[in-house]
Amino acid sequence: MKFFLDTANLEQIKEAQQLGVLDGVTTNPSLMAKEGIKGEEACNKHYIDICNIVDGDVSAEVIATDYEGMIKEGEALAKLHEQIVVKVPVTLDGIKAIKYLTSKGIRTNCTLIFSAGQALLAAKAGATYVSPFIGRLDDISADGLLLIEEIREVFDNYTYDTEILAASVRHTMHIVECAKIGADVATCPLSAIKGLLKHPLTDSGLAQFLADHKKLNG
Repeated sequence: MKFFLDTANLEQIKEAQQLGVLDGVTTNPSLMAKEGIKGEEACNKHYIDICNIVDGDVSAEVIATDYEGMIKEGEALAKLHEQIVVKVPVTLDGIKAIKYLTSKGIRTNCTLIFSAGQALLAAKAGATYVSPFIGRLDDISADGLLLIEEIREVFDNYTYDTEILAASVRHTMHIVECAKIGADVATCPLSAIKGLLKHPLTDSGLAQFLADHKKLNG
């Protein structure tokens, strides 16, 4: 499974890249605003800065909600850097935009997926990724992981090349469960990725090894 970092924070991206397990980055307007990035020019520069740190795909989201606007923004974003994947919402115009952008060789990430049917339409339109938001489903007492299972089954039935990008991943166990189910990608905070390292037996075992080494070597 690929690990994407869901952030626009350059320092976190650098840290994840240095860890050696980072495959890409996802961003959105909210994450950009959190970093104080304002205006189209500043956002575009920030996307390029991210691409220059990461080796893999970087999702950049369109703001427009109409077909023509999505196409215009999507084509402009794709021209910024070869690693850019255009993030498009799963709406009627969004599906049409994905079909068009795909026909032009532009990779897309269909976002705000909350049902297997939405994912199916996005895959048929040619989306590179679909992003089911599992954490937001959990927030309303629905089963986000079940959605990943359903999409996995549908895609496997028809051998779609579209990758399942589990989004709104909140914690370490989300990552593990997504890996068990067969998500192609998990995009998450750096803390969730680093959490995979944590285990009390590792800590106590290392402490014991160091204590024994000290006894042997004075």
